[in-house]
Amino acid sequence: MSLAKHAETKQDSLGPSVDEGRTKLQPEKGPALLFFSGGTALKKFTRTLTRFTHNSIHILTPFDSGGSSATLRSTFGMPAVGDVRSRLLALADQSLKGNKEAYALANYRFSVSEDKTKLAPELEELVRGKHKLIESIPSPLKQTIMLQLARFNSAMPQDFDLRGASIGNLILAGSFLLETHNLNDTIALFAELLGVQGEVRTICDVPYHLAVELKNGECLVGQHQFTGKQTKAIASPIQRIWLTKSITDTQPVEAELCRTTKDKIADAALICYPPGSFYSSLIANLLPVGVGRAIAESSRPKVYVPNLGEDPEQFGIDIETQVDILLHYLNQDHLHNKLSDNSEKNTCQSFSHNPYLNYVLLDSRMASGLRKGAI
Repeated sequence: MSLAKHAETKQDSLGPSVDEGRTKLQPEKGPALLFFSGGTALKKFTRTLTRFTHNSIHILTPFDSGGSSATLRSTFGMPAVGDVRSRLLALADQSLKGNKEAYALANYRFSVSEDKTKLAPELEELVRGKHKLIESIPSPLKQTIMLQLARFNSAMPQDFDLRGASIGNLILAGSFLLETHNLNDTIALFAELLGVQGEVRTICDVPYHLAVELKNGECLVGQHQFTGKQTKAIASPIQRIWLTKSITDTQPVEAELCRTTKDKIADAALICYPPGSFYSSLIANLLPVGVGRAIAESSRPKVYVPNLGEDPEQFGIDIETQVDILLHYLNQDHLHNKLSDNSEKNTCQSFSHNPYLNYVLLDSRMASGLRKGAI
């Protein structure tokens, strides 16, 4: 069956339809829709989603090696928190007193052009509650934020570079370093603080990095090296991705799916592989051992929504190849759990019986460009 035909499958095949009017009135009773994606691709969508459900589940990776997270990672050896912060803020209840002010503070970044020796006093102002961005936040929210920033400030080395640092990342880092030492526990505390209308989890809780091999043989370690955001876009297709222990190591390592995250996959009413950076956001989420099995054990619909825009990581691959790659990495898990002797043969030719993917949701303009008779 063609990919286009799968995209045209009737809506009622996905299960009970969502009553838009009902969920707008009672989003707290909305469905548990699960998304395997981080970054900014779903930011606006996530904010809109809270009007319909407060039970969405967002699974992110802690492997980012760029931006503000990179400095925190290199200094403290901790997982990345940037994507986590962004998704938590998108899900925050803006109607709660003080949340709009807390949102503005968490999104604030120190100047990238200021002399770094002049930024420490600004952080001190925040810790003391004297900064203009924190003065308007009501208690007890204000005191909690000040406490987390004070914790970070006490752990921060004297030569730490605050230029471009996100205050939200520093709040999360303060909680992680001096309280939980567990990113998912830190997320839970931050979510409670902001009245987050949904669940945010990381796929695992280890400070690993991503590495890729390009078709031309080049090996790149660090997510920032191949996303096309901080460095030039890759000029050869990615043919393999794996996890490493450090930014200077190419040796593959295994990570285990968090138990609580596994339970969230089991609880989901629908599993979505959404738009976003194809390798660093989506495929990276599928690398830990146990992810493929957890997805296969769910009887709920699984949907892939390809990117509508240009993604530098998808250089040289079409939609059909994306589906093949997605299934390949999901199938890899059977090597560890022996899910099925025929799991490597599960391709998009048998979507209706595939344990990992049942539907591909396509823009009609993209579907019209598929090769005739493909898949």
